[in-house]
Parts: sequence; structure tokens; C-alpha cells
Amino acid sequence: MNGLLQIPALSVLLLLPLVGALGCLAWDRRAAIFTILLEVGIALTLPSEGGAVSSWIRYEDWQWIERFGARFSLGLDGFSLLMVWLTLVLMAVAIGISWFRYQQAGFYSLLLISCSGVLGVFLAQDLLLFYLCWEIMLLPLVLCIALWGGTKRIQAAFKLLLFTLAGSLLMLLAFLILFLLHGRQTGDYSFALQAVMSTAVPPDLAGWLFACLGLAFLVKVPVVPLHGWLPDAYEEAPTAVTLLLSGVLAKAGVFGLVRLALPLFPATWPDYTSLMAVLGLVSIVYGGWMAYVQTDLKRLVAYASVAHLGFIVLGLAAGNAMAMQGSLLQLFNHGITTAALFVLVAFVERRTGSRKLGDLGGLWARAPHLGGLILFFSLAALGLPGLNIFTGEILILLGAFASRPWWAVVGMVGVLLAACYMLRLVQEVVWGEPRCSETIADLHRGEVALLAPMAGLVLWFGLYPLPFLHLVHNPVENMLVHLVMKGGLP
Repeated sequence: MNGLLQIPALSVLLLLPLVGALGCLAWDRRAAIFTILLEVGIALTLPSEGGAVSSWIRYEDWQWIERFGARFSLGLDGFSLLMVWLTLVLMAVAIGISWFRYQQAGFYSLLLISCSGVLGVFLAQDLLLFYLCWEIMLLPLVLCIALWGGTKRIQAAFKLLLFTLAGSLLMLLAFLILFLLHGRQTGDYSFALQAVMSTAVPPDLAGWLFACLGLAFLVKVPVVPLHGWLPDAYEEAPTAVTLLLSGVLAKAGVFGLVRLALPLFPATWPDYTSLMAVLGLVSIVYGGWMAYVQTDLKRLVAYASVAHLGFIVLGLAAGNAMAMQGSLLQLFNHGITTAALFVLVAFVERRTGSRKLGDLGGLWARAPHLGGLILFFSLAALGLPGLNIFTGEILILLGAFASRPWWAVVGMVGVLLAACYMLRLVQEVVWGEPRCSETIADLHRGEVALLAPMAGLVLWFGLYPLPFLHLVHNPVENMLVHLVMKGGLP
């Protein structure tokens, strides 16, 4: 192993959920709790900062499929560390919210398999390993929707599979072409990311390959008009799967753009930034408007997620350090806030039997703790200063203004729409007169314990985001230096 540390912590982090999945099937679903606690413990022991020059906090490289030039290579920098923490926080929440609703060990086994795939996406430094993990993170969640989803679960699962499989095939095609090009140029057929980055790709072909990767990743985000799978999948999926789709898998799409598409095709990146900005802005406005007109609480949060992810794509398109740092920070912020809102939607539905805004109201008086947390996370989602979403959005908008002022102007429309749809949610659900006379239970201690760490993170990232900005500083600087050296920036 070539690594900064001889303890294979990254390999253990990646493979342990697979062991936990087997433990769930062979023993009991309680193996899921033990597994995720061990994962969190390992993740917290990882260094939180690297050197000023070194790209990696940790790096591991093992022999794997030498015949095809594939190695089990894993790398951790500040950006991927932030994504690992997000994954494990949301996986713990997903298991917690499902515990009293789903008794089948197979459900938790599938969640852990998906967890392993997600961690692999955030750590892989080999294209074949990345593709394998990309598929592993999705298929278990598709099965969860098909087996435990709502009344239209088969349709929703099939649509999700169809959209993402099309993107995955485009990704695999791009990887294979790069593999062959690199082999013909150097005589070394390899899927290693660092090696393939040195491949000389003809400009015309580079444009097509970048488009293949861009489509594969943007489908997963998703941006408009590649979001066709999202409303049904979010609505029909179990809450645990919904929060993982929105909080983690969408981030894997953005991560792929930053970690693969940009460094592999730096000279092609500027040709697509205007298109990405338009896609981001359309997603902001369209997602915001669709969220405002929804009558179903879960669909409202789903479309709000589209709008927030549009801001992240806009920040990447802006192409300067401020906007990119804002986008990477916003990946974590959005994951926490949106996941918390989906959890709260589930709590409301379990107590009232409905997600329709017209059936709700007066929650503050009937269940003050539940109503108070809905108010808190709604204010975070609309970008209230002092809470986490504001921190990322202001960096993105300032960076976008420095790049293209009209991008920031259109983006501000999304900020206004966020205020409209989130305040409408609060007005319809938290305030007003109850629309039914039935007494409902307030949050119990376990539910408060599930949401309290997420509320703490919202405050921490909103009031003191500096430690986390330090995490993404080096990755962003290295990325911009790479773009300049390869002709992707003036």
C-alpha cells in the first residue's frame, strides 16, 4: 500500500457497510446500528486538514484487477471528507427514522450496501472502481422503492432506474474510450484517474466525452430538464430513501462533475460553463415556482431541493474560488436541511395521516416541538442569515456576480421564491387554525434526538463556517490551478 498512513482506514470505511449488510441478513437488523456507529467512529478519527501543498489527507492503493489496469485506489481530501461525514450523518438518520416502521432486516441491508457505494464514489481514484460504486449506490435504493414504496412504487422505481441507467452507460462509454486512448498513447492500459488525466484527447472528442459525463452526473443531481424521475421517486420512496436520494445521491452527481469531468477535460470545461449556468438558473426558477404551487408537502420539499441544487450548479459554472467554495459547502448544507425537512414531513404524515397542505394547520398549538422544528428548518431552507443555507448561497451569488452579474440577478429571483414557498409551508402547516379537531402527539425524545444534531449542524455552519471552508479551500485551489495550467482558465 502506498499511503500517507499505514492503517487502511479508507478501505475499512468503504467495506465495513458490506459486512454490516451481511450481518443484518445473518443475524439481526441491529447490525445496522453497530455498523453505522463504527463508521462514524472511523470517520471522526480521520484528519480534518491536510498540508498546504499535498492534495490528499489519506491515500491508499491496492492491487485489484491488474489484467485490466484497475486498482483499488482510494483518496481523501477535505472535499471528500466533508461528503463522507454527510453520508454517515444521513445514513444514521435514515436508519433511525425507519427503525419502528420497517422490521425487515433486508431493508437495512440494502441501505448499508448503498452506503458502501456512496462512500466508494467519494473516495475512488480509479475510474472502474468509481463506476462500480456508482452502480452499487443506486440499485439497492431502487429495490427499496420497489419493495417498500407507495402505491405507485413500481412506476417510480422504474423511472429512476431508466434515467440513471442511461446516464451510467454514457459514463461507462466515456471511461472506456479514455482507457483505450491512454493505452494507445502510453502503452499502459490503466483506469487510474491520475494517469488518465494526462491523456491527450482530441478537442472534438473531448467535447463529446465531457457531454457524456456531464449528462450522467446532471441526471443524478438532477437539473431541469433531466429531473423527470425526481417527483415520483421522492414522493413514493420510504422517507429513509428519499432523504438519501436528495441528501447524498444528488451530491454524488455534483461530486462527479468536480472530481472527474473538470480535471479530465479542463480545456473543454469553459465551453460548457454558460450552458451549466443556464441549467442551474432554470432549475432555480422552475424548482422554486413548482415548489410554491404544490399542495403536497413532500413534493413541495422535493421541488425546493431542485431549486437549491440549481444554486450549486450555478456556483460551479461561475468558475471562481468564492463561488466554488460556496457550492462545495452548500452540498453539505443542503443535504442536512433538506433531509431534516423530509424527516419532519414523515412525522407530520404519521400523526395526521395526510401530507396535503389543505388538511394541515395549527401545528404550533397542537404539537409545539414539531411545529417549532418545522419553523426552524424552513427558515434555514429559505436562507435566513445565521443559518446554514445562507452561508453557501451568499458565497455563490457573490462569486456569480463577479463572473456574470446577470447570473446573480436571476439567482436572486430564486432567493425570493424560496421565501415565498417556505413561508407558505409555515403558514399552512405551523400557523392558522387546525383543520381537524383530533389531538396529535408531539415529538417524543427519540425523534427530538434524531433531529437535534442536524439542528446543531445548521447553526454551526450558519454561524461559524470557517473550519469547513478551510476543508474545501485546498481542493478548490488545486482545481483552479489545474484549470489554469491546462488552458481551462485565462
